Parts: sequence; C-alpha cells; structure tokens
Amino acid sequence: MQVAERRLKRELSKLMAKPPEGISCYQKDERMNVLIATISGPRGSPYEGGLFNLEVEVDAHYPFHPPKMKFITSVYHPNIDTGGRICMDLLKIPKDDSGGWNPTITLESLFVAVQLLLENPNPDDPLMPDIANEYRLNKLVFEEKARRFTATHARNNQ
Repeated sequence: MQVAERRLKRELSKLMAKPPEGISCYQKDERMNVLIATISGPRGSPYEGGLFNLEVEVDAHYPFHPPKMKFITSVYHPNIDTGGRICMDLLKIPKDDSGGWNPTITLESLFVAVQLLLENPNPDDPLMPDIANEYRLNKLVFEEKARRFTATHARNNQ
C-alpha cells in the first residue's frame, strides 16, 4: 500500500469517526482518491444555513502535494470562482518559505480552513476581482448577494 493510500485511509477513518462541527466527508465511489466533502456555512456569515459540497481528488503524491479541491455548489465569494476553484494558500505548493501546502496538513485541517475562508474572505488574493471590490467597498451589498446566492444554490436547512 502506498504512502498516499495509507495516509488517506487513516485520515478518512478519523474524519468519519469524529468529524469537525459542520463538516463531513465520504468517498464518491469505490475509488478512494475521489471524495465529497460537505461544509456547513459558518454561523454569523452570509453562508449560514447553507450546505456546500466540494469534490476532493487526492493523487498518489499526497501528502507531499495538496489535494485538488473545488466547490460543486455555486458560491458567491471573492476567493471561489464560477468553476468552483478555490484560491487559498494551503492549496498551493510553496515556491519559497512564504507559506502554502505542507505535508503535515490534513484533509480535516483543509476543510476547516475552507470553512474559515467562507467566514473571512481574502479580498487581497481574489479569483473574482469584482466580488472582491464589492466586499471591500460595499460589504453590506456583498453580504446580501452572498445570502441570496446561498439560499438559491446551497441546500438551505433553515
């Protein structure tokens, strides 16, 4: 059994036995390397009450390379584009010592970081510049649009 497969199996067991609040993860099909994660919108954020699905692909280079992760559920957010791609340092292989992916990072910590990104967008590193400007210049309008988008696109459980 390869390093990636052993590590993934161990992490999935832990995630299923004791998942962080508002986060779940399971195998998409018989292939262990493709996962579906569900993240609840953080309380107090415009995403509250929404359930957001992500597809996670873990390749043979894991944990030395980050998994590929994208939102399946549409999200109105400066760091998530219309294709579901996520702009977050933890998902990038570092070019220097400035941060980024590290083999000690687990899937659980990645999911928690994505949930925190929903709560705290980073308009200085956007994938969606127009939404980032709206967030910076008119946060109330941004929050209202994000709430409506969540109600329309995320399975709302309120």
